Amino acid sequence: MASKEITFDPTAGVPVASNLTIYGGADFAAKYTVTGTNGTAFDFSGAGISTWTGSAQMQKGVGIGATTVPAGTFTVGFTSAAGGVFQISMGSTTTRTLKEGRYLYNVIVSSGSTYYNIVNGNIQVYAGIASAPS
Repeated sequence: MASKEITFDPTAGVPVASNLTIYGGADFAAKYTVTGTNGTAFDFSGAGISTWTGSAQMQKGVGIGATTVPAGTFTVGFTSAAGGVFQISMGSTTTRTLKEGRYLYNVIVSSGSTYYNIVNGNIQVYAGIASAPS
């Protein structure tokens, strides 16, 4: 599992860049440990704010003529909300359907009606050679 440490400044409006690799036919997960600008864990557990949620998708491209249909949707989970830790994941059944190549992705977190594009970057997908064991 990929592990990334990022600093999140909700007032900046700029996502953190983070590139990933997915191997087709294998389970994928990336864990993000988020700190605030003060250097302490970013508290996704509330702290007077409504519950935080997240969503993440990937697509082949965003240029002119590119499809806007997502190639894959990740599951986003806050594994330690108070500790600033969330994870994105995708199962082997889904990664098996991805075509080899470079994709773009982003992770959006929200509290109530406020949305933040917290992470984005490239994903390199390598086609699977063997299938997952049954």
